[in-house]
Amino acid sequence: MTTFILLGSLFIIFVGAESFTNALEHLGQRLRISEGVTGSVFAAIATAMPETMVPIVALLGAGATQEVREEVAVGAILGAPLMLSTVAMFLMGAFAARTRGWQDHLRPERTGLRRDLTWFLMAFGVATVALFIPARYTLLRATVVLALVLMYFIYLMLTIRASARLVKDGHGTEADHPLYLVYYLQRLSLPRVRENMLTLLAQLLIGFVLIVGGARGFVTGVESLSATLGVSALVLSLLIIPVATELPEKVNSILWIRRRRDTLAFGNVTGAMVFQGSLLPALGVMLTPWEPHVEVLAGVGLTLLATTYLLLTVRRVGLRPYHLLVNGLCYLAYYLVVTF
Repeated sequence: MTTFILLGSLFIIFVGAESFTNALEHLGQRLRISEGVTGSVFAAIATAMPETMVPIVALLGAGATQEVREEVAVGAILGAPLMLSTVAMFLMGAFAARTRGWQDHLRPERTGLRRDLTWFLMAFGVATVALFIPARYTLLRATVVLALVLMYFIYLMLTIRASARLVKDGHGTEADHPLYLVYYLQRLSLPRVRENMLTLLAQLLIGFVLIVGGARGFVTGVESLSATLGVSALVLSLLIIPVATELPEKVNSILWIRRRRDTLAFGNVTGAMVFQGSLLPALGVMLTPWEPHVEVLAGVGLTLLATTYLLLTVRRVGLRPYHLLVNGLCYLAYYLVVTF
């Protein structure tokens, strides 16, 4: 029964996320914004929706004990940046190597990539420091929460400001597929349905509702699996939730990088890292104990290490697929730490 709940919830989440992502791509094309903004902001937030809703539903729901809900939330919040900076990067390198070779140059728009990685390191560094601030220092924690929120919105302004130049340079957004809602309604003999802002917003709402519903079921499934296996919900959340709810959505990045659309591929991952390294930790600092357990410290440490390595590589020599092998090894190291 637990397996059925988890798989069913994941399926609902994936359908909702795919709907949400598709609608946002069309919105980016309609607004004539750059691939950098679509990748780092629109696609990043869209593909981060499942991972975002799991901790929110866990914290605000009432279907589990408070301890389990807090562990699921913290695991989901900190596990996402870990997975993105390690597994997602490794997979992009591996799939790029299959079609382009391990020595081929990866050519994302360098300014945007450096901006994403730098802002992530700053925000996630602040969130890491907050792990050592006791819960009784409420004013200090509130200051950290405000700082994290402000950092993300400053990052957004800088990214959007760069959009006009990138569009002129030929990096405008183009949707790869028709708007799903219009496409399927037309196939159901409703030819008068056309893509417009109303159908875009309707599909966004449908995707959001599906994601929330799937996230609620997934939290229930994790609690049941934790009790069955005798493993803490924190460890399960760190290892399972990010890979299960977000990694499949990063297939977009794999497809983009195989087609040499490197800016979209990296922006989809690094933009999600900034989003999930600032706003979600702000939620954790505000609503959970946010304490430095061994599993947590290992996760944040390897996340910062993998991201710092990536930023230094981009700045010094440029990226090649084989460079991303190191990111995969960082995730392997984390798995060994928490399971042995």
